[in-house]
Amino acid sequence: MIRRRALLGTLSAASLAAPGIALGQDRRTLRFVPFADLAVLDPIWTTAYVTRNHALLVFDTLYGHDEAYVAQPQMVESHDVAADGLRWALKLRTGLKFHDGSPVLARDCVASIRRWGVRDGFGQQLLAATAELSAPDDRTILFRLSRPFPQLPAALGKGTNNICVMMPERLAATDPFRQVTEMVGSGPYRYAAAERVPGATNVYTRFEDYVPREGRASFLAGPKIAKLDRVEWTTMPDPSSASGALRSGGIDWWELPPPDLLPMLRRTRNVKVEVQDPNGYIGVLRMNHLQAPFNDVRVRRAVLSVVNQADFMLAAAGEDRSAWREGVGFFCPETPMANAAGMEALTGPRDIEKAKAEIAAAGHAGAPVTVLAATDLAILDAAGQVTRDLLTRLGFRVEYVATDFGTLIQRRTSKEPVARGGWSALSFFTGGLDQASPVTNTTLWSNGANAAPGWPDSPRIEALRSAWIDAPDLAAQRRVAEELQLQAFQDVPYCPLGQYLFATSYRTSLTGVGKGFPVFWGLEKG
Repeated sequence: MIRRRALLGTLSAASLAAPGIALGQDRRTLRFVPFADLAVLDPIWTTAYVTRNHALLVFDTLYGHDEAYVAQPQMVESHDVAADGLRWALKLRTGLKFHDGSPVLARDCVASIRRWGVRDGFGQQLLAATAELSAPDDRTILFRLSRPFPQLPAALGKGTNNICVMMPERLAATDPFRQVTEMVGSGPYRYAAAERVPGATNVYTRFEDYVPREGRASFLAGPKIAKLDRVEWTTMPDPSSASGALRSGGIDWWELPPPDLLPMLRRTRNVKVEVQDPNGYIGVLRMNHLQAPFNDVRVRRAVLSVVNQADFMLAAAGEDRSAWREGVGFFCPETPMANAAGMEALTGPRDIEKAKAEIAAAGHAGAPVTVLAATDLAILDAAGQVTRDLLTRLGFRVEYVATDFGTLIQRRTSKEPVARGGWSALSFFTGGLDQASPVTNTTLWSNGANAAPGWPDSPRIEALRSAWIDAPDLAAQRRVAEELQLQAFQDVPYCPLGQYLFATSYRTSLTGVGKGFPVFWGLEKG
C-alpha cells in the first residue's frame, strides 16, 4: 500500500532556506524527500516500499532485475546449473566488501538467504524446493534442490518486497521476526547512523570500497556507481513545505508530489516533472472471503461486474488521463505477464440492476457490510468513498469506518465477524511492480488462512501459481498467466481498480534519474 502519513519531526521550507542550505546545494550532496518516513530500517522485517528503497542504497543483492524484468547476476559473477536443474552453484565476484571492511563470504550470503526466505513468499517457495543450502568455499553458494526451480535468479534478484539483501552472517543470524537495526551492507552507500533523526533525517555516504560490476546499468542490474558523496533524506509530510523547498532549490528531488501541485511544479523554472516508474500503483478492492456476504463467490462476481475502474482512478488520481489507466487486469500493464484473457469482465457493459438481481438471487440483498477507509491518505480516502458509493448502489447497508491508516492496518487483520470488530471490504493501492508476477502479487495468493487479509481460498489459483514457478521458459509462464487471470476472474480474489502513474519531481540540475522506483547510483548534480 501507499504509506504516506503525518509524521513527527518535519523540516519546513524556511529551515531549508537557512544558511545550512549551502550543503544541500553542494554538487556532491543530494537532498531527497521520500514519500514516507523511514520508520523501519530492516527490509526483511517490513514490506514498506520506503524501507526497500533505503535498503538498496546500503545493501547489494546476488541478482538484480533489469528494465526488461529479467534477473541478471549482480554480486554473483556466474552460476553453474546441473543438467537436471537440481544443483545451482553461484560464484561470487571478487573484491566484495562489507562496510565494516570485512570481505563478503558465501556463508554471509547463505545466512542472508535463509533469513529472507522465512519472511518472503518467493523465498518460502525457493527454500521449500531446497534440500540443502551451503557454502562449500568462500565464494561459492550451493543450492541442492529437491525439484527444479528455474526461477531461482528471479527470486534472489526481485525488486519487490521483501528483497533478498546480503548482510554479514552475524546480522543475518537475527530472528527474521526481530528487526535488524545495525546497517552494515556491501552496497554503494553507507548508512550514517549517527546522523539519523527519527522522523526527520537519514543520511548516506559513499562507500569508497564498493566494487561495481561491469556492463550497462539497467534498473537494479549492472554497475551501481555512486557519483555523490552524500544522499540526505528529509521527511516532509507537509506538501506546501516540500513544494517550496523544491522550487527554491532547498531540495533536489521530491519523490511523490500530490497531483494537485503538479501543474504549478511544471510551470516552475529548473524543475522537472515526469512519470519515473512505468509500473505506478495499482488499485485493489479487497473483499473479506471469510464473512458474508463476500464469502459467496456469486456476490463477488456481481461486484466485479459493476466495478468501473475509471470512477476509482478519477477520484484518486484526477482528471489528467495521462496519469492513470483503466482496463487493468491481474498483472501490471506492459510487464511480461500482462494479458487480455477474460478482460471482458472489466470492460463489458456495467449493469447495476442486473448485479443487484444476482446478489438477491444469492440470498444477500440488503446485507450489512462494513467498509474500511483511511482518511489521512488522500488516494485511499478517495478510493474508499467510491467503494462506499458502489456498494450502496448495489443495495448493501453500508457502515463506513473512516479512520487513520494505522488503525485500518490493524483492523484489517481481524478475522472476526463484523459485529465483533471485523470488516467486509476495503480499497488500497499496491506497487505495480508487485503485480508483475503471480508470486510477487501477494494479493492474488489464494491459500486461505495463509493469504493476505481477505483470505481468498482457491486451490486452482494456487495450482496455477505453482505451475508458473515451475514453468521452464517465458512462453510457458505467459500461458500459465493467462490461465491464472481467467481463473481469477472466476474466483475474484480481488477486483482490480486501475493503474495510477504517479509523477515525481526534481531539479533539472539532477541527472541520471532512471525508470522505476528511486535508486541513487548513477545520479549527478550539475
